[in-house]
Amino acid sequence: MQSKLRNIGLIVIGAVAGVLISLNIQAIAERAVRTTLPIEELRAFTEVFGAIKTNYVEPVEDKKLITEAINGMLTGLDPHSAYLDQEAFRELQVGTQGQFGGLGIEVGMEDGFVKVISPIEDTPAFKAGIKPNDLIIKLDETPVKGMSLNDAVKRMRGKPNTTITLTISRKGESAPIIVTLTRAVIRVQSVKSKVIEPGYGWVRVSQFQEATPENLVKQLGQMFRENPELKGLVLDLRNDPGGLLHGAVAVSSAFLAPKSLVVSTDGRAEDAKKKFYATPDDYARGSRGEDVLKQLPAAVKSIPMVVLVNGGSASASEIVAGALQDHKRATIIGTQSFGKGSVQTIMPLGNNTAIKLTTARYFTPSGRSIQALGIKPDIVVEDPTDTLTRVREADLTRHLENGKAAAKADEKKDNSAARIKPQQPVSPAEMKPVELGSKDDFQLQQAIAHLKGEPVRSVAPTVAQNKTN
Repeated sequence: MQSKLRNIGLIVIGAVAGVLISLNIQAIAERAVRTTLPIEELRAFTEVFGAIKTNYVEPVEDKKLITEAINGMLTGLDPHSAYLDQEAFRELQVGTQGQFGGLGIEVGMEDGFVKVISPIEDTPAFKAGIKPNDLIIKLDETPVKGMSLNDAVKRMRGKPNTTITLTISRKGESAPIIVTLTRAVIRVQSVKSKVIEPGYGWVRVSQFQEATPENLVKQLGQMFRENPELKGLVLDLRNDPGGLLHGAVAVSSAFLAPKSLVVSTDGRAEDAKKKFYATPDDYARGSRGEDVLKQLPAAVKSIPMVVLVNGGSASASEIVAGALQDHKRATIIGTQSFGKGSVQTIMPLGNNTAIKLTTARYFTPSGRSIQALGIKPDIVVEDPTDTLTRVREADLTRHLENGKAAAKADEKKDNSAARIKPQQPVSPAEMKPVELGSKDDFQLQQAIAHLKGEPVRSVAPTVAQNKTN
């Protein structure tokens, strides 16, 4: 038996070497050869591989074992690194174009379950009242526990007009919530705008896609043409899960002075140490190299601004909020953002697969790390309809640390202050989120009040009364 395992082990080492060569990741390979290979650990891997091939109750294909090993290496690092098979890689590429089939949920993995980061506006999930931090425990009759995130996403994606039943665990509810959703073609309109009242405009960015900069220019251009006397603007980034980096740089650049520093990244590799400025070279990638921002009205650079954020604002939306806050271009209002300040690089492999690997941290222009801390509002205004305890990046298993020791104490303070729950129970009907941009949007109304120079309420009157009772 030992001899057989040893022979299998030698074969596996050769196979693994062949796979690494065929993947053709020169940059990774060059860095790897500078270090000593962990021979003992590789020997243990081959012994486990051989034991499975020889003794597992059912035959297992080599491809499956290698794929699962890659999966394990990546998912064991942090919540955002992952292996993308052909279907997942294709869906990622399609998703950045703003159209895909499914339910309309931005999800992550937590303790073996699928956790909702944010429902996408105007999608089946959003209309059904799915909320950030909901924990999906079953897909139809299949338990999610033990399922990979890619497999869970595959099950939720599907042909339009087909249905799937989600069983959801929600904090504050004694029993699981069961909801049946009908899949649809998800066409995400990443930028919306309207005039809230004479003189005050609202622009909503729900996700950062390839077309977001161009759409932002169109929306702002139309708004300023039809309302030349605008006195204030609200940029709404609540529940925006992020997206493409160049989109975040472009949105920031729309409101900042030319050549202003927007964001920097820092990682171990040289190509992970970068600075991004408000210049076409850093934001025009998604617009065929054209500077779409040159069509913006000049008033966009100076109009008084508020940026709205909450616990669902993550990644690219935090980059924008941090840049406008550091340059004192806008007042940040709302609640503490999610805190996803890490950079994921998509590294294509062979056969149309890829790995999504965390390679750097984001830093605001003043040098603040966003990771596991997020953006603190200048003025805290709670959402009276948000009755859940917010789960943020710092709460995720194996999350990347902030990288600055001084931030840890602040992180604890911020998290404890941001998680205020009502003392009275709230029914599921009352927990349905308010329509952003509507007359019932309390945080938006406070943003408008600030732009007018009026007092801002941090808590809605009814909620404040409940907390004192």
